[in-house]
Amino acid sequence: MKLSIEPRKGIPLYFQLMEEIKHKIAVSELKPGNKLPTVRQLAVELAINPNTVAKAYDELRREGILDVKQGIGTFVKANLTDLGEETRNKKLQQLCEAFVLEGKKYGYTVEEILECLKGLI
Repeated sequence: MKLSIEPRKGIPLYFQLMEEIKHKIAVSELKPGNKLPTVRQLAVELAINPNTVAKAYDELRREGILDVKQGIGTFVKANLTDLGEETRNKKLQQLCEAFVLEGKKYGYTVEEILECLKGLI
């Protein structure tokens, strides 16, 4: 698994790393139960501070995406649909807001966005 971040992007490195891991999960490059590199290994690989990796892993753990097993490692959570109703609803709200805002940047109306979504279902 190859993760990449862009230090000159202007986005915090830990956030880039979180988004990269989420993307790898979404496209099935990382599957439930897969073990992630240790904080130290990933920090060396990406040439960043280990605290940055630790912060990304901790945030993903709080979001219910990663499981940390003390002394064993960090893993993609076995069942990401078991996040709990409140967490799932909050995540869906965030996804929808980001999607609509991105669409509006390009001048799409809410109706156009909804029509496109309906066509995907």
